[in-house]
Amino acid sequence: MTDTASHPALSQTIGGHVRAAAGKSPESASARKFWFGLSDAVMENLADNWEATTKAYAATRQQHYFSAEFLMGRALLNNLTNLGLVDEAEKAVSELGHSLSDVLEAENDAALGNGGLGRLAACFLDSCATMDLPVTGYGLLYRYGLFRQSVENGFQVEQPDAWKEDGYPFVIRREDEQYTVTFDDMVCRAIPYDMPITGYGTDNVGTLRLWKAEPLHEFDYEAFNSQRFTDAIVERERVMDLCRVLYPNDTTYAGKVLRVRQQYFFTSASLQSMIANYIAHHGEDLRDFARYNCIQLNDTHPVLAIPELMRLLMDDHGLGWEEAWGIVSETFAYTNHTVLAEALEQWSTSIFQQLFGRVWEIVCEIDRRFREDMRSRGLDEERINYMSPVHDGNVHMAWIACYASFSINGVAALHTDIIRAETLREWNDIWPEKFNNKTNGVTPRRWLKMCNPRLAELLTRLSGDDAWVTDLDRLAELRHFAEDDAVMDELLAIKDANKKDFAAWIKDRQGDTLDHHSIYDVQIKRLHEYKRQLMNALYILDLYFRIKVDGENTIPPRTFIFGAKAAPGYVRAKAIIKLINAIAELVNNDPVVSRTLRVVFVENYNVSPAEHIIPAADVSEQISTAGKEASGTSNMKFMMNGALTLGTLDGANVEIVDAVGEENAYIFGARNEELPELRRTYRPRDAYETVPGLRRTLDALVDGHLDDGQSGMFHDLLGSLLDEGGWETPDVYYVLGDFASYRETRDRMAHDYVNDRRAWARKCWINICESGRFSSDRTIADYAREVWHLDATPIR
Repeated sequence: MTDTASHPALSQTIGGHVRAAAGKSPESASARKFWFGLSDAVMENLADNWEATTKAYAATRQQHYFSAEFLMGRALLNNLTNLGLVDEAEKAVSELGHSLSDVLEAENDAALGNGGLGRLAACFLDSCATMDLPVTGYGLLYRYGLFRQSVENGFQVEQPDAWKEDGYPFVIRREDEQYTVTFDDMVCRAIPYDMPITGYGTDNVGTLRLWKAEPLHEFDYEAFNSQRFTDAIVERERVMDLCRVLYPNDTTYAGKVLRVRQQYFFTSASLQSMIANYIAHHGEDLRDFARYNCIQLNDTHPVLAIPELMRLLMDDHGLGWEEAWGIVSETFAYTNHTVLAEALEQWSTSIFQQLFGRVWEIVCEIDRRFREDMRSRGLDEERINYMSPVHDGNVHMAWIACYASFSINGVAALHTDIIRAETLREWNDIWPEKFNNKTNGVTPRRWLKMCNPRLAELLTRLSGDDAWVTDLDRLAELRHFAEDDAVMDELLAIKDANKKDFAAWIKDRQGDTLDHHSIYDVQIKRLHEYKRQLMNALYILDLYFRIKVDGENTIPPRTFIFGAKAAPGYVRAKAIIKLINAIAELVNNDPVVSRTLRVVFVENYNVSPAEHIIPAADVSEQISTAGKEASGTSNMKFMMNGALTLGTLDGANVEIVDAVGEENAYIFGARNEELPELRRTYRPRDAYETVPGLRRTLDALVDGHLDDGQSGMFHDLLGSLLDEGGWETPDVYYVLGDFASYRETRDRMAHDYVNDRRAWARKCWINICESGRFSSDRTIADYAREVWHLDATPIR
C-alpha cells in the first residue's frame, strides 16, 4: 500500500474538514459533524489512488456487476480498516476531544439494499477491490431505501429511511457523465454518483456507480406563473419517483410499472456509460465490445439490459441483428438466486408496451427467433411455449436471461443441482454447458476482522501474522488448537465479552435487558415463510408451556434473538413479526418463564446491527425448508465467528456440514430428496394431533394467550398450517412436519452447550478454522477464472 499520512498530518487534515463541516472547532462539534469531517479526510486520502485505478481499468477488460441492491453497511470504519488508518484515526480523533467509537456510531447505514442479495453484492465488490480486479458495480441511488422499520404494539411500521438527507461524503456526483434515458411517456437525466470501494492491503480502489434520476427541467416556470402550481412540479416528481424506494410495493399495477421503470432506467444508463467508455478507448467500432466487457446480472432485476443493449447497438450504433445478438450473447452472465417462482420475475406485456415500444419490439423479436430456434431443435410446441420469453400475456425475465447469457450459475451446490434438475431443467437440457455453480461467500474483512476484533487478534497471534485476512484458507492451519484447553478457554472468554457488548448495545438501543450467561440463539434474515421464523416462534411458545404448565426445570437459560423486515405488501410475513413480538410479550413478562427465557426482536435490522449480533451469537438458526434456500450467507458469517449451525440440509448449510463434519453442527428435518415422497401423504393435522405439546402450542395462537390486535392475523397463520380445501396447500413449508425433529435437535443442542463448555468451544473453533471456502475472495476468484476471464490489474 502507499504510505499513509503520518499521525500529525492526519490530525490536521481531520481538524480542517471538521471545521468546514461543523462551522466550529472540532472539540465542540457533534459526533455527526465529526463523522462528516473524518469521512471527508478519508476521501481526500484515497482520491489519488481512486483516480489512478479508474484510469488503469478504463482500457482493459472490465467486469460490470448489475444489481438492484447493494447492502453496503457503514463506510467509514470499512475504509479506515482497508486503508490501514484505524490506529491513526483513533489517536487523531482522541486528540480532538472525541471517541472514534462514538463518531463511527454517528453514521447511518446506506439504504441501498435489503437482504442477502444486496449484501452479497457488497461483499463481492470488497473482494474484487482487494484482489485488484477491474470490476464496477452499478445500481440505483435510493433516497429512502426499503424502509426504516419500527415496531408499534408488536406490528411492523414502515417509515422512510432518510439516510442521506444531510449529505453523504462517500459518493461523488459526476455531473459531466450524465446520460438521457427515454421512456415513451417520459424523458429523464441519469446522473452517476460514484462510491469508492477500497481494497484491503492494496492501492486499488474500485467503484460502485449509483444512478439518480433527475428531470430534464427542474421546474416548469410557465406553469407556475400561470398559477398551475401542481403542474409545475408534477413531471419532476414522476421522475424523482424512480429512485425514491427500493422494491416499490408491486401488489398494484402502478407499483409494477414503477419497478419496471426503475429496472430500465438503471440498466440503460449503465450500458450507455459502458459504451461511452469503450468508444473513448477503442473507437466507434463496437464489434469488439464483448472482448472488453462482461456483465454479471445479479438475479432477474437487471435483465432488461439484454434488450436494451440490443437497442443501443442497433439503433444508436448501426449494427444489424445478428452482429448485435452475437455481442449480447458473449457479454451477459446470469446468476439465479432462487427456486421460488416469485423471484423469477415476469411482467405484463402491457407494461412494456406502455413504457418503451421499441424495447417491446426487440423482446418480441427475441421471442420469435427463440421459437424458431427451438423448432429447429425438434422441441414440441407445448415445451416451446413454456420456455418462450413472451407467453400468457407476460414477459418472463429469467427466460430472456437464460437464452441470451453465456453462463448461468447457482449460488450453492444443492441450489445449482435443483435449478438444473427442476427450476431451469428445460434450459439445462439444451445448454448444459452454460450451467455452473458459484457458492456464495462473505468478506472476512467486515465479517471477522472488523466486527470481531477480539477473535481477529487471537487468530493473528496464533497464526503469527494477519495473512488470513486475505487468505482465509490459512485458518485451517490453526485447527489443531482445538485440543489446546488454554486456547479454548480464551475463545469462550472472547465470546462472553462479545455477548456482554451486545447486551449493553441492545439495552441502550431499545431497552431490552439480557443475561449474557444465557445461550444467544439467533435468527436474523429477511422474513419469508420458507425461512420458517414461524417454526422458531412456535418452538419458543412450546418451551413456554413446558416451563409454565409442565414445570420443566432443566431447560438451559436462553435468549432468542430475531431480526427481520417483511416486505410492505407481504401480509403473512408481517403477521409472523406480530406473533414473535406477542410471544416476547408473553414470555418476558411472565415472572416464572422470564427467569429462563428471553425473546428480543431487533428493530430495523440491517448491516450495523448484524455486526453487533453475529460476534455474540452462540447458535445460528438456518432452518429453511430443505430445497428452498438458494444459499444463504448469514450462515457463513455465523460460522466464521464461532456460532454453531442449527439447520436443515439446505443451501450452503450442506457445504458447511461437509467442511466441518456433521458432529460439529446440528442438523434436523426432512431432506430435499425425501420431501416429494413425504408430501404425497402429509397431513399437517396428523402432527397437530400426535406430536406431544403441539396442539396446545398451535391453539395458543387463537385461544386468548396471544393478542393479535384484533387483526385476525393469528387465525390466518393457524389456517395456513392446518386448513385443507382452501386456495393454498396447508403447511406448504413443512413447519409442522419438521417440528418434532427441530425440537429434539434444538433441545439437545442447548444441553450440549451447558454440559461441556470446552467441547462446545472445540466445535466452534473447528467451524472458524474451516470457514475459508466461504470467503467471498474464493467465490470471486472462481468467477474471475471461470466466467469473467478477468485478470488482476494492480496500480502499484
